[in-house]
Amino acid sequence: MKELNPKVVTTSTLKARFISFEGGEGGGKTTQIKLLTHALNAAGIDTLQTREPGGSPGAESIRSLLVQGEPDRWDPLTETLLHFAARRDHLTQVILPALKKGQWVLTDRFADSTMAYQGYGHGVNKKAIHSLYQFVAGSRQPDMTIILDLPPKDGLSRSKEREEKKITQKEDRYERMGVDFHERLRDGFLDIARKNRKRCIVIDTTRGIDDIEQDIRRLVFEKFGIYEHE
Repeated sequence: MKELNPKVVTTSTLKARFISFEGGEGGGKTTQIKLLTHALNAAGIDTLQTREPGGSPGAESIRSLLVQGEPDRWDPLTETLLHFAARRDHLTQVILPALKKGQWVLTDRFADSTMAYQGYGHGVNKKAIHSLYQFVAGSRQPDMTIILDLPPKDGLSRSKEREEKKITQKEDRYERMGVDFHERLRDGFLDIARKNRKRCIVIDTTRGIDDIEQDIRRLVFEKFGIYEHE
């Protein structure tokens, strides 16, 4: 993998930004968020990497309830409420304090995942999900959302390989929900992107890691005015 070590000039007036990575299973969110965190830190931008569900001690406790166990462990509404309980703790304990300190925050999933998984995937009322979001987060939204897109069968294949390598408890509850669910999920993310063009960008992740990384970095640096100088 090509090492990124740019000479970047930033200014002290750069506002702290909140960036979310979204998409279905196996899209490479974890890899790409690490690479962007590295690039931003190399640019002199203090960056915090986090995830959902989880990211704070309380939310991590809820995470295990959501990502482990049988696919039908929860009915869709209960599952939605658990995600928002975790999100509230994550926001109040990690995200908002970091932004207040001037740190940039990059999260592996945020509220668009709840809309896609529970709304489009499971059929929970979308207006209800939106109302829950307003109750939990108010007007606070990511400044930019990067949706990593690929065909569900490819993503599920990648996820299966990843989970098979784990020695500890497998976090594969959502992966076992069937291809039809994941097709609805993908359609949901793409619909969210169409409805939020100023915030969301869709990245084709059927390509190599380096190509994806370069696209993401270029788009983020351009959007937020981070200028490179040779």
